[in-house]
Amino acid sequence: MKTLLAALLAATALLPLPAAAKTAPARADLLIRHATLVDVEHGRLVPDQAVATRGDRIVAVGNDATIAAAWRAGKNVEARGRYLIPGLWDMHVHFGGGPELIEENKALLPLYIANGITTVRDASGDLPYDVLRWRGEIADGRLFGPTLLSSGPKIEGIKPVWKGTLETGSEADVDQAIAKLKELNVNFVKITDSTLKPDLFLYAVRKARGAGLRASGHIPMALTVGQAIEAGISSIEHIDYAHKAGVKDEARITADFAAGRIDRAQASAQLDAGFDEATAMAAYRDMAARGVFVTPTLSISRTVAYLDQNDHSADPELAYIGPRLRKTYDWRIERAAKATPDQIAQRHAIYEHNAAILPLLQQAGVTIMAGTDAGFLNSFDYPGFALHQELALYVDRGLTPAQALASATRAGPAWFGLLDRYGAVAEGKQADMVLLTANPLEDIHATKAIDAVILRGTLQDRARLDALLAETKAKVAAWNAAATRP
Repeated sequence: MKTLLAALLAATALLPLPAAAKTAPARADLLIRHATLVDVEHGRLVPDQAVATRGDRIVAVGNDATIAAAWRAGKNVEARGRYLIPGLWDMHVHFGGGPELIEENKALLPLYIANGITTVRDASGDLPYDVLRWRGEIADGRLFGPTLLSSGPKIEGIKPVWKGTLETGSEADVDQAIAKLKELNVNFVKITDSTLKPDLFLYAVRKARGAGLRASGHIPMALTVGQAIEAGISSIEHIDYAHKAGVKDEARITADFAAGRIDRAQASAQLDAGFDEATAMAAYRDMAARGVFVTPTLSISRTVAYLDQNDHSADPELAYIGPRLRKTYDWRIERAAKATPDQIAQRHAIYEHNAAILPLLQQAGVTIMAGTDAGFLNSFDYPGFALHQELALYVDRGLTPAQALASATRAGPAWFGLLDRYGAVAEGKQADMVLLTANPLEDIHATKAIDAVILRGTLQDRARLDALLAETKAKVAAWNAAATRP
């Protein structure tokens, strides 16, 4: 009997398991099928991929048939003929214009999402505490917008031009400012040079780095770029500072300005005329070796330089900018309108000279971060929309589409030390992605051909993105109407 029972048990063990006992597919929230994945790190396409997300993370990526067999999701997206990239980052934006412009600034947040931008680096304006509050509300899901990484209030001198600052006139003041920024849990430190003494600028950079914070800012004319780098600055904002680093006589010109032997206009003219490629390449290789990134902000520079050729009155993007924010554009517009023909020609030449160094930076190994300077004051530099123009200018100036795309998807996470979570469509990464209808490695303008955005794991399809744009346009139309009432 025991022998017969053992034989029966052995035979039963050889029978196939019932279907219900097989491994059930894992559950995901979203499953993207048949996508062509854009591997930005290696500049290549990976066809017929599926991506599964749960919550705000990517939980599986691989061959479509394999992933589809292993996963089931509440929402499925057919992405055949589409290109999937990591979410875009704009590494230089501003919010401001005063407390009365808070709502107009908040209305800009959906514009970033509608343009595929899932993270922005706020480089400080005059609403720093409001922006820090938005940062928390977005993280908690109480406010819709891109992930906000902010400097909080910038460090400045006493009675500066810029509002929303921590005024410092001594090393003790700087110490207190850094302590306050640490208390505010800012993501980095922004330092500007309106009235800040050059020695305090360097001290602030060193103190920020000593406190474990990355430092960025506007380098005073009385300092060389090398001095700021030696102090520990982490990123150079605006390409004109990188151009200054390539001037053979930079140290002499800087010293003459600091001593009052030449004024700012004379110093600027000498710097613009003194660029030397060999000097520049040595400086840029040093930047690369020290891990200093450059945010060119070409789009706003070109727009302002060529206001004589395009007054932007017909820009469709104006429909998304509130009337009071548009009013902050006037100071640049009025200044440009007063320029003489010689001054206009000089504006053009300065932009062209600055933009021409972009491929030199790339060749030297400097990491280029895409940033627009979009926000208040910067005329016709439209939040969200401007990043696509920025990337197109990079390619026009000699970068490949792959390099330009990396500047807007991988450079930002790299600067913040977050490449373990962002910058690729891969298992374990943040579920921030953009689905495009064209190949961005072939034509960088494809970043505008957005079919859907996945923001922290939530699908924003084309209908939803169009609705975001329509809602913002309606708000602006209402504000315009209110502004014209007697």
